[in-house]
Amino acid sequence: MNLMLNRVVLSSLLTVILFNCSTHDPRSAIYDLQKEIRISLSTEPPTLDWNLATDNVSYQILNQLMEGLTQFDQNLNPIPAAAKSWEIREEGKTYVFHLDPNYRWSDGKPVTARDFRYSWLRLLKPETAAEYAYFLFDIIGAREFNRGKLKDENRVGIEVIDDLTLRVRLNQPIVFFPAITTFMVTYPLRQDIVEKQRRWTDPENIVTCGPFVLEEWWHEYRLKLGVNPHYGGNPQPSFDRLTIFLVSDPATSLSLYEQNLLDIAGPPPVALPYYKNSPDLMSVPKLRGYYYGFNITKKPFDDPRVRRALAMSLDKREIPNILKGGEQPVDSWIPPGMFGFEEGIGLKFDPEKARELLGQDPRRLQFTLTFNSDPVNKKIAEWAQAQWKKNLGIDVNLDNQEWKSYLSLLKTDPPGLFRLGWGADYPDPDNFMNLFTSTSGNNHTHWKSAEFDSLIAQGSVEKDEQKRKAVYDKAQKMLLEEEAVIIPLFIPMQNVLVKEKLKPFPLIPMDFMYYKRVNLKSEATGPGPLYQ
Repeated sequence: MNLMLNRVVLSSLLTVILFNCSTHDPRSAIYDLQKEIRISLSTEPPTLDWNLATDNVSYQILNQLMEGLTQFDQNLNPIPAAAKSWEIREEGKTYVFHLDPNYRWSDGKPVTARDFRYSWLRLLKPETAAEYAYFLFDIIGAREFNRGKLKDENRVGIEVIDDLTLRVRLNQPIVFFPAITTFMVTYPLRQDIVEKQRRWTDPENIVTCGPFVLEEWWHEYRLKLGVNPHYGGNPQPSFDRLTIFLVSDPATSLSLYEQNLLDIAGPPPVALPYYKNSPDLMSVPKLRGYYYGFNITKKPFDDPRVRRALAMSLDKREIPNILKGGEQPVDSWIPPGMFGFEEGIGLKFDPEKARELLGQDPRRLQFTLTFNSDPVNKKIAEWAQAQWKKNLGIDVNLDNQEWKSYLSLLKTDPPGLFRLGWGADYPDPDNFMNLFTSTSGNNHTHWKSAEFDSLIAQGSVEKDEQKRKAVYDKAQKMLLEEEAVIIPLFIPMQNVLVKEKLKPFPLIPMDFMYYKRVNLKSEATGPGPLYQ
């Protein structure tokens, strides 16, 4: 066994013991292998309130517990889910969704149009303070309702025609609106459950309408999801339980995978060379961007020359050799593989120009790069720190924070320079560009531009692809070159180890899985070797 992987196994021995000793299921190991899929996530989900969730960890879990009007197929086209069909009227300004009468909540009650209306209005209410409220701002009255300027919710364009018919009226035609209704914040919600139970997301209280139900949430250890007996969608799950262990260290997840205690694992970058010939390894480029953002209200980042200089002094060509996971360095924000991608946009590596922008003595600058705990984030932060020292002579401090604390900091007082990623909620450039509009609850840069907002609004309704592309090109140049609000760094590759019993595995370029589509083979397998 390779020395590095040997240390991985030894470091996770206590976790393995915990996995084996803490299970109280009165079932054999063979039964578990046949009827249960075991995965891991890196941290505790901050919330399972789908109106409030903003992070990928919560999204991964909520996508198993819930379904909205639509879902994505393998080609990322929106297809029916709770809505069996929909009509587009008034040249795209009105959508009428017809709900599937087979969809029921986990307590047996039918999913109704009122459940969607209640959820969407709750998302929009100012007191909810939902960061994703802006997703629905194209609905008539939604923006004004969210800002408290419109008090009458009946004037918002979300209308219940009957139990199985929801009508949505838009300010203007939105070409990608059905894709928005795949996303977690638009899932239906039971008013009686939310208003009756203060802790309505706890396992004993939560009611869901997806393929799985939340059976157990052992905080900081695991979540257990069982099959929803009333699920009305397709396909039906081929297994009895999805167990999600919370494992912060990727090396530990790898060891657990090799010992058949996990069925899926994302190998840490250092281990990828050892798995390049493994039949278990699956890879697909993500529709996801990894970036450093500036809070432009904080010095020295209130000066766009400083922001441009810091962007131009990073040689991103080094990133693939650092992470070794197939990452693609980028200067643009709209990712490769998505309409609107333009390779030539963005600030290029030019340390001489960067030094000119900063003036005679760049060493006068002092700042901290803040990021959340993760081996990849740490590697990239140390690389950026070395780059700024080498190319600009600046000493940069690093601040590494736990995920929940980091999210809280971003919401209350974003650091001057911070790390974030953004994965496609729906596969359209609007999803990436809308992030930095003035009304976006996920825009932690505090940058606001009426011109940029106008461009994004124009791009969302433009049907001519050539004209639409030109709009996004102009908006990207403003965001990345003129104002340098963020520094795009790379597009990650999704590298996943998957057991043969789960093949073919429906991996997609987005940051989530529909586990109901995984066909679990019944044969049990013993511990497997490490791939050399």
